[in-house]
Amino acid sequence: MLALPVAWNREQRARGAGLRTFPLVSIAACGYMLVGMQVYSGSDAEARVMYGIITGMGFIGGGAILKDGASVSGTATAASLWNTGAIGISVAYSRYEIALVLSLINFLILQFSRSFKRLPVED
Repeated sequence: MLALPVAWNREQRARGAGLRTFPLVSIAACGYMLVGMQVYSGSDAEARVMYGIITGMGFIGGGAILKDGASVSGTATAASLWNTGAIGISVAYSRYEIALVLSLINFLILQFSRSFKRLPVED
């Protein structure tokens, strides 16, 4: 549920990742972390699972970044996908306050920072 505001924003802006992708990423990150917490004992093992999730989120986000000449797009979507993984991990640890703050800040940045973004300079 906490990934939905970010997903809604990306969907409204017709980005490649949207209402399906963001919740699935968050649920998967939470699920992997919950399984890791049950299967492996000790904080060292849990940390390795978390590092794997973080790396995987970066890989998924990297696929959202597109370069066309001097123009680069998809960086906000990539960062949001990575953040959505952090939301899932926070929920797995029952740190709902962290997940809520991550979701809220991500949504607010996506929703309101566009007006501050520099427009490309035409030659």
